[in-house]
Amino acid sequence: MKRKASFGLPRRSLNKASLAPNYGRLLADIKVRVQTAQIRAHLASNCELLALYWDIGRMILARQKAEGWGAKVIDRLSRDLQNEFPGQQGFSPRNLKYMRAFAEAWPETAIVQAPLAQLPWYHHLALLDKLDTAEDRLWYAAKAVEFGWSRNVLALQIDSALHLRQGKAVTNFKSTLPPPQSDLAQQITKDPYVFDFLNLRDAANERAVEDALLAHVEKFLLELGVGFALVGRQIHMEVGDQDFYLDLLFYHLNLRCFVVVDLKVKDFTPEAAGKMNFYLSAVDDRFRQSGDKPSIGLILCRAKNRIIAEYALRDLQKPIGVSDYVTRLVESLPEELQAAVPSVKEIESGLSSKAKPRSTKRP
Repeated sequence: MKRKASFGLPRRSLNKASLAPNYGRLLADIKVRVQTAQIRAHLASNCELLALYWDIGRMILARQKAEGWGAKVIDRLSRDLQNEFPGQQGFSPRNLKYMRAFAEAWPETAIVQAPLAQLPWYHHLALLDKLDTAEDRLWYAAKAVEFGWSRNVLALQIDSALHLRQGKAVTNFKSTLPPPQSDLAQQITKDPYVFDFLNLRDAANERAVEDALLAHVEKFLLELGVGFALVGRQIHMEVGDQDFYLDLLFYHLNLRCFVVVDLKVKDFTPEAAGKMNFYLSAVDDRFRQSGDKPSIGLILCRAKNRIIAEYALRDLQKPIGVSDYVTRLVESLPEELQAAVPSVKEIESGLSSKAKPRSTKRP
């Protein structure tokens, strides 16, 4: 019996090809290239969409200004555009009004470039709705791009007035850390920290606060900021035949150092700074590895006198920060921040309930 002709590579050759050296690396490289191309295509598409929306908004603004058209023109324009482009999204009256607000907020066409061009359209709606100034919008846009915030996270950060709290803790970082590290360390702090997801009585002790924070660990880490990795809670250390426990221990991936968090349910006292200084010495001795930067301490308390905190930290050798934390978003914020934050009712209503762009006044 004659053997049938075989076309292509023999089975053995195919098996060898599948096990060829570096094949896995080739496959991985191709996957990265495809994913990179997909991301670039998405960004290019998003940039084109923003440019289109900006241009439509600019034309509406120009015609309304020149012709004195009222708001009803937008309703008519919406109907005509939807009839002209059936099935295409984005031409609702509400969205056309946002396009007009978008063009009004950014008069120069260059604004549709980075970082704003990297944000989806619905991120821009949050920026338009919740912020008044171009400076604040650009600040949040840059942070959203840097940290990959979703629209909901962006809205949450705006609602909590992050730009007024970022880097505001009382610290001694400038005198205890070298310049690049001290600046970065200062920027990871906030004052106050907003733990509005907690539902605690005023009389709750440190352990109750700690339990509640870890029960909402995702929200807790979001409020702490990017880079914090939880190492553990109630970390035991034996020093001089005595037992000590760290409330919370983190490792910061960007700063490359341990961060010790000490929770206080009462006002800050100088003794808390001395205790943290002791903790940091022990952590550096027990846990710090080659390549790690000096450990940082963060004392979170119900309230502090800023002058007392500055005096308490002034001559300490370890880098320590002191911040307040609040558990009621508006009522517990300092008076100068209360006007910058919407009410709980406004937050719960969300963007979907707003018929047109609205600004929240900020100090």
